[in-house]
Amino acid sequence: MNLTDPPRLLAVGGAHIDRRGRLDAPHIPATSNPGRMREDVGGGIFNAARMAGRRGVAVSLLSLRGGDAAGDTVARAIEEAGFEDLSATFLDRATPSYTAILDHDGELITGLADMTLYDMAFARQMRRSKAREAASRATAILCDANMPAEAVAQLAAIRGTAPLYAIAVSPAKAGRLVPHFADLAALFLNAREARGLAGLETGAPVRQAVDSLRGLGLRAGVITEGSRAVTVFDGESHWHIEPPLVETVLDVTGAGDALTGATIAALMRGLPLQEAAREGVAASGLAIASAAAAPEFDDSAFNAALARVPAPRSVS
Repeated sequence: MNLTDPPRLLAVGGAHIDRRGRLDAPHIPATSNPGRMREDVGGGIFNAARMAGRRGVAVSLLSLRGGDAAGDTVARAIEEAGFEDLSATFLDRATPSYTAILDHDGELITGLADMTLYDMAFARQMRRSKAREAASRATAILCDANMPAEAVAQLAAIRGTAPLYAIAVSPAKAGRLVPHFADLAALFLNAREARGLAGLETGAPVRQAVDSLRGLGLRAGVITEGSRAVTVFDGESHWHIEPPLVETVLDVTGAGDALTGATIAALMRGLPLQEAAREGVAASGLAIASAAAAPEFDDSAFNAALARVPAPRSVS
């Protein structure tokens, strides 16, 4: 790598069809609800990587897709994002997808993940020379829990000196990362996922979850909790960052991924975790105010959003 080249992120995990249905009125269970369905390419890794790319990072993306029309759509989106595409295509398989149903305020009602291909084939991909070579070139590596535990272990083994970051994805999948906490430079997750990993009940203090996660070997993390303060911890330090009010919430899907991507881009520029997470909170606000999971913005818009985010507050 030349000294003038941008830092390179190897992003490994979900890049798939993302469907988001939003209701026109309050949700009525067990009946037909009028609304609108939107379909594009998303996935935790792809969304985070797009945000990192918009913050000046070069991206190599490794995912899995089928040999169907949806797979072609995913491939085009990766190309349009300007990423190096290291993904494998399985001609006899369906491309993974995620379908989210949102209420009329943009909050998630339920989600359906159809991702058998990830469970079946990610571990095999991590054993290939393409993955090892990409890891050797990376400044940092980001994965998500769409990968089975075996694949995460293999990725950790080939990462060399690059820090490895991870996205929890969901309470159902986050447990895959626990055996590899010692390998992670930081984990990005929401409060529900944090409590689930810590074995705590709904409503337990996030600080209690942090203590439990540290006990499990996690060195650092960023925990979101909707509109409440973002919790950042690193070593023995602990901070809160208050998200500014977003007047118009269009879609919360992808907000955590946007936070992850912008935070990692800032970490790759050398910022400490709490300051990098402040940039992540700004990116999250832009995502929430946009109908797209990866919003378009210029430096001026990002700097304006960042100016609204208060400094991290140390918590004793």
